[in-house]
Amino acid sequence: MRAPAVLAALIVLTGGVALADEETAPPAVPSDAELEAAHAVIGRIAIDNQNIFNPNDKHENTALYRAANHLHVVTRASVIRKQLLFHPGEPYSRRLLEESERILRLTAYIYDAFVRPVAYHDGRVDILVTTRDVWTLDPGFNYGRSGGTNSTGVQIEDLNLLGTGTKVAISQSSNVDRTSNSISMNDPHAFSEWTGVQASYTDASDGSSGQLNINRPFYALNAHHAEGVDVYGGTRTDSLYDLGEITDQFREHYRFAEGYYGWSEGLKDGWVRRYLIGATFDEHRFDPAPQWSGPQLLPQDRKLAYPWVEFDLLQDQYLKLHNHDQILRTEDFYIGTFVSARIGWSDTGFGADRDALMFKLQASQGISMTERTVLLLSGSASGRIQNGVAYNTVAEGLLRFYYSESSHWLFYSTFDVLQGTRLDLDNQILLGGDSGLRGYPLRYQTGTARALLRLEQRYYTDWYPLRLFRVGGAVFFDAGRTWGSVPLAPPPLGVLSDAGFGLRLGNARSGLGNVIHIDVAFPLQNGPGVRRAEFLVETQVSF
Repeated sequence: MRAPAVLAALIVLTGGVALADEETAPPAVPSDAELEAAHAVIGRIAIDNQNIFNPNDKHENTALYRAANHLHVVTRASVIRKQLLFHPGEPYSRRLLEESERILRLTAYIYDAFVRPVAYHDGRVDILVTTRDVWTLDPGFNYGRSGGTNSTGVQIEDLNLLGTGTKVAISQSSNVDRTSNSISMNDPHAFSEWTGVQASYTDASDGSSGQLNINRPFYALNAHHAEGVDVYGGTRTDSLYDLGEITDQFREHYRFAEGYYGWSEGLKDGWVRRYLIGATFDEHRFDPAPQWSGPQLLPQDRKLAYPWVEFDLLQDQYLKLHNHDQILRTEDFYIGTFVSARIGWSDTGFGADRDALMFKLQASQGISMTERTVLLLSGSASGRIQNGVAYNTVAEGLLRFYYSESSHWLFYSTFDVLQGTRLDLDNQILLGGDSGLRGYPLRYQTGTARALLRLEQRYYTDWYPLRLFRVGGAVFFDAGRTWGSVPLAPPPLGVLSDAGFGLRLGNARSGLGNVIHIDVAFPLQNGPGVRRAEFLVETQVSF
């Protein structure tokens, strides 16, 4: 059988095989090491872009699922090809196949992706790219509840318009801050394979805003150039909170513009070094809120304009896992070393209202201590230095720990510490039901620093109701506190904690939110506005 015929047969056969079982190449194909040692080149590339439901699976070959497939436009093969890092005639590289898988899995409209060699002939390796779509049209109603408050929304949204990978959305939403009407679009491949455009406009009850972003990122480890421009601005009413109640309100008018260019030699000996230069304009002006009758402190107007330079260092090191932050879904964990440093100088000569050294630092490191454990460490710091004094500086350290007890049970913990120094009044450090302390009202505590510990025992079932959701559960404990004096707020209440349990619904067929959380949390300390229990419904990106 000739190679093209082998590819065609494999595409037909894979229609009835679960994606999770498609990672192993057929035995007739030499190993990756043998192919690379033989200097094999890429031959034919076949795209098996599967629909939402598999008609060759008896559990999914029903009238309802066939109708869903019929109504859904499958992602175009050309859209998938644009995101592959290899092309016919180029040297075979297992690393590029794996990185292409990760890029495809990052998209909102593809549930999973596998890239594998399927045939070898005359020094050429034929490749099969298998993807499975998710439902991306959302003509519906959203509801969420956290911290004792509800949020609702009505929208018409498609994350993959006509299979092109373009997102368009028209929505109306309402939450504790405002009611908004929005329109937006995002095409990551608008001008070329990797140059995208994102645009949005929002008309809200307290103002309006708009954004335009044109960006060609460092899309791959071996990408050599990046450039982009981001412009946005608007007006809104901002609120300061304590004990879940508004303590101050003011109007904010903001304008932001940034452009950058970056270059890199690409991946060298497992490491990538990137260099960027850019310029940023960032202006905020504040007025009294017309409807606010309580105490008022206005933040100081500020206008920053600065050129900057940045250096990034990252290591090529990933883990492929299951049942960690998702339910029975392939997860790509970055465990390499990452360091980023950006330094800029804001000057009145550039149109700023002050001279200041601007800085932004980031670092992360992953450690896989055993096959069962993963430890992720990250830290960041940003702010400005004026006349040798730090202002609006925020430093954060985050630890995440996973211990996989079995294929169904996992213990997870996270510890987050945030420290602010001479914060601008509009920059609040908050802790409450919407920021990790699930048993308390939203924005319940404020201060100049925050610490939060979360412990979870997670359970991942094999239950797959209606072939739509993967089901899991968790019992949890949260403990946190804020400290430091802030204007218009009494001293913090000290350490607050809660315990609870919840249901997790992994969204296996839709790209409209990865995991639905349904939680009941019980506060372990009393305080103003604290109820006996909090009921939360949220859609989050992870378990």
